[in-house]
Amino acid sequence: MLLTLSQAKAQLSFSGQLRTRSEFRNGTGTLATIGSTPSFFTSQRTRLTFHYRSSRLVFQTTVQDVRVWGQDASTINNADGTRLGIHEAWAEIVLSNKKDTAIHQSPVDYFGIKIGRQELIYDDSRLLGNLDWLQQARRHDAAVFKLLHKGWQTDLGVAFNQNSDGFNYNGTFYTPGNVAPYVKDSKGNLVATPAGLIPLVNASGVSSKTGTPSFIIAPGTNGMNQDYKAFQYLYVAKKIDATKITGLFFTDQFGKYVLDSVKNIAGADTGYVYGKRFNQKGVNARFTYGINITSQFGHAKEWTINAAAYGQSGNDKDGLTLGGYTTTASLSYTERLFVFTAGWDVLSGNDAFSTSTANHRFDPLYGTPHKFWGYMDYFYTGAPNPAPAGGLSNPYCKIRYTTANKRWSNELVYNYFALAKDMKDGTGNALPKYLGSEFDFVSTYQLNKITTLEGGLAFMNATTSMEYAKGITPGTARLNGNWAYLQINIKPEFLIK
Repeated sequence: MLLTLSQAKAQLSFSGQLRTRSEFRNGTGTLATIGSTPSFFTSQRTRLTFHYRSSRLVFQTTVQDVRVWGQDASTINNADGTRLGIHEAWAEIVLSNKKDTAIHQSPVDYFGIKIGRQELIYDDSRLLGNLDWLQQARRHDAAVFKLLHKGWQTDLGVAFNQNSDGFNYNGTFYTPGNVAPYVKDSKGNLVATPAGLIPLVNASGVSSKTGTPSFIIAPGTNGMNQDYKAFQYLYVAKKIDATKITGLFFTDQFGKYVLDSVKNIAGADTGYVYGKRFNQKGVNARFTYGINITSQFGHAKEWTINAAAYGQSGNDKDGLTLGGYTTTASLSYTERLFVFTAGWDVLSGNDAFSTSTANHRFDPLYGTPHKFWGYMDYFYTGAPNPAPAGGLSNPYCKIRYTTANKRWSNELVYNYFALAKDMKDGTGNALPKYLGSEFDFVSTYQLNKITTLEGGLAFMNATTSMEYAKGITPGTARLNGNWAYLQINIKPEFLIK
């Protein structure tokens, strides 16, 4: 609910969210090993959002707590710490707005500067999105210059990450965040993660010199083992009748590092923690660029076509020369209460039989992969489920049904997963490119104005090629996986008087 302050002509709102999700996982994200047992848990997101708007300023703060039920004991002590954090904290300074009579001189339709911790959401969230499916979601500390004029939208964004205020330090070396507090050394002993080091680990979570298998350092949209040092982007959009054309140029830079190790003595064992130490000058700069076109046509605009293509060049986070691409195309048809969609996504990868030393894997930046490449999150969501070395070819189809009152919707999705380029098996021969098929079903019901119930079922039928693509020893995994969830989303708006 909004409170109008007549004298200041401002609006104020205060809202909340409580979202719990119970999940049954049996081969979600990656294939389950033979003999393993399924997992079940309930996670919860709790948010309080304060929003203020006036003719000169928009201000928002979202306080968020994310945890798994039972993650904390029923009685905790001071040493347990807290998982409470700030998801958003931003202000948008309005410098020009022709629709607001309180601003007398406005050379453009709208111009504002949005500063602080914020979500970045563009187009269909393929490359830049808030990843809202993840309970902790995604946000960036950035400044965005926003311009609207004569139907054109132009956004210019910048960010620069640092671990501290640099007091008594030289330079601006940045050790990426999201580092686990503990890691296993080379002998398998648990040890506190050494300061300033990003550990290299193998598939068992044990520190190793190379971080094998190589999928550990494959592209993934969650920052994975190395967050960006800085980024800059330019987004331009124009709508012409029922067609919207957008362009994106995004460059992110990653700190350079050297491989280092720290000795750990545990009883009779002398092990090492191997990792990256970010104490080098300079950055590795990556460039992503492309266009997205969406158009509606037909007598009642019942047809929707979407096509996009993006390239990637420069250097990846590890300094390798980068040359990747992605393409997507889809066609949707709406018939009363049904929507039918068919599409095909391709994300480039490395050809195992090529002599090229460049990295051709396309990284879909900081988008919402759960929305695109299967709800079981096998691809592009971070270890252990990033991109196959050979990239991904993904034809898919969807059927969505929504009742006339919009309260109940059901969606059935089929994904066909294959390698975009060749990978080798253990004998050096080319793998069959077909990785597997996934079937997803999601049902959503609007219980009332503030409460939504959502449930889903998903099944993966994989091939042995999926084991290689996921860096799993052949013959050690179950090729069939399944997943189910039930989610309750409560979003009240509190009246302020």
